[in-house]
Amino acid sequence: MGKVLVVSTNVEKYDTTDRATGVWLGEVTHFVEEIAKAGYEIDYVSPKGGYVPIDPASLKAANATDWKWYSNDLFKHRALAATLSPEEVNPHDYAAVYFAGGHGAMWDFKNNQQLKQIAETIYADGGYVTGVCHGVVGLVNLIDRHTGKRIIEGKKVTGFSTMEERLNGTKKYMPYLTEDAMTASGGKYKAKLPMKSHVRIAGRVITGQNPPSAKKVGEKLAAALQQ
Repeated sequence: MGKVLVVSTNVEKYDTTDRATGVWLGEVTHFVEEIAKAGYEIDYVSPKGGYVPIDPASLKAANATDWKWYSNDLFKHRALAATLSPEEVNPHDYAAVYFAGGHGAMWDFKNNQQLKQIAETIYADGGYVTGVCHGVVGLVNLIDRHTGKRIIEGKKVTGFSTMEERLNGTKKYMPYLTEDAMTASGGKYKAKLPMKSHVRIAGRVITGQNPPSAKKVGEKLAAALQQ
């Protein structure tokens, strides 16, 4: 049984304004809840390793699942205080990689070559590449080593929509838009209602639209890994 690798951002503020960001806590905890329930071991990595900031807005939105994990000292240490660096990860150990969101991911996921190599290797080994919300930008540059094409090309995908970005009041601060990035990489992007759970599955690619989708991404991945 391979492990599952969770990727979180190291970015603590928007590049163009003094607004706090980071990982959206629920996008980690709700996913992890389902994967842990299914009996899989989980590791945590970030682009730089070490400390992962939490978007303070996600703490305001926290529910019982979030507090359960956030009050667990081992989780806080491994997932937030001392994540692995990419150099410490052996991608062959993992059955899946999951890119958690939070606006910070818009600045340090898409063009990170080390994370790209890790995710491409997991996929080449027959594993799953998954993500939610802004985290899905970690998938846009991934190449399928068997075909030479982008992994999401021609596949059903979703992620934080431009409508959601606009409703959130954050569109003008984004370096690019998630929806645009997915489409530009050949993904068959589709979103549903803002801030309602929506997950799309295309072979070994599983993507969720927004924070409420993290739980279902975890459920779908756990079910797929057990087939």
